[in-house]
Amino acid sequence: MGMMVNKPNYYALLGIFRDATQEEIKKAYFEAAQRLHPDKNVAVGETEIFLEIQKAFDILSNPVQRAKYDAEQPEKAASHSPVVERITYSRPSLVRINETQLVYALLEWKPRKNEEEVSSPPLNVCLVLDRSTSMKHEKMDMVKAAAIHLLRGLRQQDVMGMVTFSDHAEVIIPSSIHGDKHRMESKIRAIQPSGATELFKGLEAGIIQVRQNLAPERVNHVILLTDGHTYGDEEACLKLAAQAAKEGIGISGLGIGEDWHDTFLDELAAATGSSSMYIAEPQGIQHFLEAKFAQFVKTFAEQVVIKFKHGQGIELQYAFRLQPNSGPLALESPLQLGAILNDAPLRVLLEFSIHAAAVVKDVAELLQGVVQISIPTQPLPVPPSRLRLFRPVTEAAVPEPPSPAIIQALANLNFYRMQERAQQEVAAGEHEQASQRLQHLATHLLSSGEKKLAQTVLLEAEHLQRMHSLSDEGQKNIKYGTRALLLPAEKGNTL
Repeated sequence: MGMMVNKPNYYALLGIFRDATQEEIKKAYFEAAQRLHPDKNVAVGETEIFLEIQKAFDILSNPVQRAKYDAEQPEKAASHSPVVERITYSRPSLVRINETQLVYALLEWKPRKNEEEVSSPPLNVCLVLDRSTSMKHEKMDMVKAAAIHLLRGLRQQDVMGMVTFSDHAEVIIPSSIHGDKHRMESKIRAIQPSGATELFKGLEAGIIQVRQNLAPERVNHVILLTDGHTYGDEEACLKLAAQAAKEGIGISGLGIGEDWHDTFLDELAAATGSSSMYIAEPQGIQHFLEAKFAQFVKTFAEQVVIKFKHGQGIELQYAFRLQPNSGPLALESPLQLGAILNDAPLRVLLEFSIHAAAVVKDVAELLQGVVQISIPTQPLPVPPSRLRLFRPVTEAAVPEPPSPAIIQALANLNFYRMQERAQQEVAAGEHEQASQRLQHLATHLLSSGEKKLAQTVLLEAEHLQRMHSLSDEGQKNIKYGTRALLLPAEKGNTL
């Protein structure tokens, strides 16, 4: 028994539960091997971890060896999760009635350590910049200045590459450690806009650059900056994003001006747990890029993912990340939630529709799943945790008000959802109804002290009545303006 004290927790190494099936063990080993294999990864210490993971697989995949290993372990291995989880519900119980009911769950994760105790991970980032003809003059000048500013601010341990795209993609700065910054700056200054917008080629080249230095101890991310629509390659881009998410690579989108496809860029970023942002004027490019890099440096955990299934008679109707990067989430499993920052928790609001079939028993199982978290500064994998969302079922309603946290989250999200519904009504040709909804939104914004945004909404309601459509600029201002209201006050509109 004494020899087992320093033996690693093989289940934790593979990121699986102690009751994992042989299929789950094989899958976890395959994913870890893909990520840490010495042929792909030359980071210091990773080879040793790979060998330990290989040893873990050899033992756990052998029933006899596994039984012996389990017998030598404490009945309940000591577990001290590096992340604190909190779940808050909008109601204490559901009622046994033959009607559909709504319930909200606010999920929060934050570091167990204090902010000053958490180290900062090295970066592995690639800027993918649109250099099509529409980016000429001030836009391109601002992009160049911002890129050079970021390059000069890189730390010794950081990696940054740069790709431009138009009709084709070009690697301006290959991702490498300790490159010649003067030479890099010269290459950035030489960029000239020309051609059309073929986003897939740029995104693919950017992801390839990040793969050159892909490592679990780094923040691996692509920042895509564009001012226009891509044509015909949206589906290919989304497939690429799904693959990037599996590899632990995030994608953030920055849209300049009014002509880019915000719905597509939102979907692209959400596939990796990130978000898109709106830059109204070229002067804001540097500010947004600096804010994004500052957030990367504060990353405690990334690639927070929930693999889940619903209970019978339960429907997940809406999922929205409130912070650190506010934005809608996809409703399929696995659910990519994004990052936990040192100084800001990850907060997600889920809306469930509860049908009569779900309240027959004494407990309604809303969702069951597994939460997986990657912490760059922690060399070993974080063991997964089980997630169970449920509500007791009673014969009569329990008169208990929702918590202030839920009330505040719903109140802030209400602005964003009102404009979302207005856009859906416009798409359905219900222009009068959409205009009235925007007027209601403006009234609510005024009462909350958001005068400038309320004025923008009113102007757009008038435009809708005259033209039977929303303007590109107005639609984006309202969408991203109401989304920014969800961020903590001290953060402003940086992300």
